[in-house]
Formats: sequence, C-alpha cells, structure tokens
Amino acid sequence: MRSSRPHAASRYLPEEGGLAPAVHRAASLAEEVYDAIFARLMALKIPPGARITVDNLVRELAVSQTPIREALGRLEGEGLVVKTHLVGYSAAPQITRARFEELYDLRLLLEPEMAGRAAASMTDQALEALTGAAGVNLRGGGADERARYPQFARQDAIFHDMILEVGGNGLVRETLTHQHTHFHIFRLMFHALVTEEALDEHEALLMAFASRDVDAARLAMRVHLERSRDRLSPAFDQ
Repeated sequence: MRSSRPHAASRYLPEEGGLAPAVHRAASLAEEVYDAIFARLMALKIPPGARITVDNLVRELAVSQTPIREALGRLEGEGLVVKTHLVGYSAAPQITRARFEELYDLRLLLEPEMAGRAAASMTDQALEALTGAAGVNLRGGGADERARYPQFARQDAIFHDMILEVGGNGLVRETLTHQHTHFHIFRLMFHALVTEEALDEHEALLMAFASRDVDAARLAMRVHLERSRDRLSPAFDQ
C-alpha cells in the first residue's frame, strides 16, 4: 500500500455530468478505484460521517472487494475515512470551526517561514517541479468542475508539501502532513472560486520562488493562507 504522503499527483475520472459511475479495468485498477472514492469524498458525494458500504461500492464501480478495501485503507491513512471495529467504514466527520481556525493558525505560523526558506534554497530543478505541481493547468476551459475540484485538492496538497520539502525542515513537513489539513479543508466547500483564486495565489508564489525573493515568498504564502481561510470560513455559517 502506498504512503499517504502526497508526493505524487493522482489521476481522477472526469466525465461530463459528474463522477464516473464505474472504473475501467486496467493495470492501474487499484489506483483508479482509490481516485474514484477520493473524488466522491472531496465532492461530498459521500457526505462527512456517512456510512461507506463495501458492497455498494462493488456495485457502483463494478470491481471486486479487494481494490476497494485497499483504497479505503489508504483513505483511512489520509484521515478521510474512519474504520470502526464491528461497524465498518464511514467518511470522516467534518472538522469543526474551532479545528478549522486551529489548522490555519498552525499553517500561518509555519508555512510562510518555510516558503521563505524554500525561496532561499531554490534550485532550477526544484522550481521546475513546483511549477508542474502548482496546478495552473487546471484552470477552467470548460472542464467539469465536479471532476476538477477533487483533482485540485490533491494538487494543492502536493504543491504545499513540495514547498515544505524544499524549505528543508522535516519535522514541520511531517507535522503538517499528519494533520491531513488540505483534505479536511477542501471538503468544506465545493466552489469554483476555491480553485481559481488559489491558482492565482500559487502563481504569485512561483514568481517569488523564481526570483529567489525570501520576503516576497513569505508574504505570498501568508496572503494565500489568509485568503484561503476567508474563502472557506463561510461554510460554517450554512
């Protein structure tokens, strides 16, 4: 089973009108099953706290139990699925407003500094990798939003994790990864602005990294996190 750390982008199953009802049988079947369930969780097709029945997924995805159980195990490791003894699987409960505020407090304390350190030690190779991970290729263009949103949630996690890696503090990276921050936050609100505005902010970070400007990188990360918090906090008022 692959680690839950978001080191590489996952593939999703875009289809006109929504999520694909089934996955195609291929060598990457286990990965496709994981992506299909992940997309349902992120787009709230499986609501927070809802029971996840393996037999139902077998019928929906037209696959056996084995890749489904493997996928649910991975998602449990990422904090999106909870397994209860003698009960089974369920989607993780939604985070509370208090937890949401705590997560952003933590990120604002750590990530701007890590962005500055990343700018100071940026190499051409690292910049190229960050540019590829920033998700700017996911802009509109008529793409199905229900497929694009879960994909961006994964890309955003990868992009931020790579910045932490370049920043060079393994403990900070491990701490933020362990909180599964991105996945819980992105389940709060399904909205195009969450993607489009964040991509603009990713581009500002890339510009700071390209110029190796430490102060600009710190500021760009702080602005990005503050705006992200402001975009998503209304979800608690619904």
